[in-house]
Amino acid sequence: MSHRDVHNPFLFEIAWEVANKVGGIYTVIKTKAPVTAHEFGDRYTLIGPLAYKTAAAEVEAEKVTNPHMKEILDEMTSQGVKWMYGRWLIEGAPHVLLLDTNSIADRLDSWKGDLWNVAGIPSPPNDQETNDAILFGYLVGWFLGDFVAREKKKAVIAHFHEWLAGVAIPLLRKRRTELTTIFTTHATLLGRYLCAGSVDFYNNIQHFSVDEEAGKRGIYHRYCIERGAAHCCDVFTTVSQITAFEAEHLLKRKPDGVLPNGLNVVKFSAMHEFQNLHARNKEKIHNFVRGHFYGHYDFDLDNTLYFFTAGRYEYRNKGVDMYIESLSRK
Repeated sequence: MSHRDVHNPFLFEIAWEVANKVGGIYTVIKTKAPVTAHEFGDRYTLIGPLAYKTAAAEVEAEKVTNPHMKEILDEMTSQGVKWMYGRWLIEGAPHVLLLDTNSIADRLDSWKGDLWNVAGIPSPPNDQETNDAILFGYLVGWFLGDFVAREKKKAVIAHFHEWLAGVAIPLLRKRRTELTTIFTTHATLLGRYLCAGSVDFYNNIQHFSVDEEAGKRGIYHRYCIERGAAHCCDVFTTVSQITAFEAEHLLKRKPDGVLPNGLNVVKFSAMHEFQNLHARNKEKIHNFVRGHFYGHYDFDLDNTLYFFTAGRYEYRNKGVDMYIESLSRK
């Protein structure tokens, strides 16, 4: 890409969670997007699947002003693809492009066959989540391939998050699309399943037969997508050193870098603002305890410590087991 301007590139960030509240990655992307939008301006667009229930509240639709993007989306529309373009209603108001996978579902079997021929990635017939990931991946690959073909002056970077968004990466590599791809895994798919079971995960991580373990858990095809994305991307990153260690052994590629999940937490301009907010929130917690426990358990609230754990209720993956055990220890 020596003939392209690498100092002012276009950046596309692709994730299942764009304008779609389906997990913790939604919060990560939502909080980093304002900084990225400020840095890249109109050269930054997030791409995700179109979930009609959430899109209406999350996105303000607007006309496509980039001429290349407009040509591509007009062509995709003529072939039956439905999409939504606009501003994500968060700080920074970044551009988002949401693609409706259901609108192109008639191409699923053809694309699944192509994915096997191109990347050797299998896909069973009844895994709807994987089917959606394949449809989304081919739509993203279609859009990015056409965009790069039209945009001759500036470099193009595509940053993908997690296996659900990763199908496009081996496609773009196979097609020799002239762009730079980044793949970030926030936690490996197989690692999630192994941790959820009763295994001594980190002490045995070097000895797992990854294909066998993925097969036993019925996720071999998903694992293949994740591993294919990790090996076909130009830059592979994770979000912590422990995830990097996990990826090296389970995905068989050592990450090129660690990009910690940095949440854009607004700091208070004065200490008294923080103290006032703390007092108000603590009183809310007190009221909750009074309403739920008084009459059964009475607490001296001024001498009560509150401990919290946050995340999905996955007993081992999210550390709920350690949390409960710690409560029993003195």
